[in-house]
Amino acid sequence: MSRNSRLFACTPADVFAVLEDGWLFPAWVVGASRMREVADAWPATGSHLHHSFGVWPVLIDDSTEVLAYDPPRHILLRAKGWPMGEAQVDIQVKPHRDGCIVRIQEEAVAGPGSLIPQPLLDVALQLRNHETLHRLAYLAEGRAVRPTDETTAEDEGVQG
Repeated sequence: MSRNSRLFACTPADVFAVLEDGWLFPAWVVGASRMREVADAWPATGSHLHHSFGVWPVLIDDSTEVLAYDPPRHILLRAKGWPMGEAQVDIQVKPHRDGCIVRIQEEAVAGPGSLIPQPLLDVALQLRNHETLHRLAYLAEGRAVRPTDETTAEDEGVQG
């Protein structure tokens, strides 16, 4: 099972604001190229995202299902990416004095990907999920409201 962690300069709620917007999935998941549909109930347990992997003209339509959802701490996903197979992706978020620690664990659970020797698969997943966390950090930190950035029109000397 591949594990990656990263310190984010934002709150766990900021991270979950990104995870809860299913339309952002291809912006932070390496390999996902477009969204086709987001369930109205997303990200409730049992809800699905319908996305595509690959690069045009070779796109593979698949889906991701929420297996467990406990905001702003935990989301467990079952991602389909056939013909490679299916993976279980566990994202955990913990508060930290400088923001939060986000950990992603991924393992192949079905299909040809599950037959790849674990040490080899872990290397590929480590690289992929390093970039996935990097992208997720950009989105979550970019959406975060920082007290030093908050100004009002009155603070700026602008009159309404």
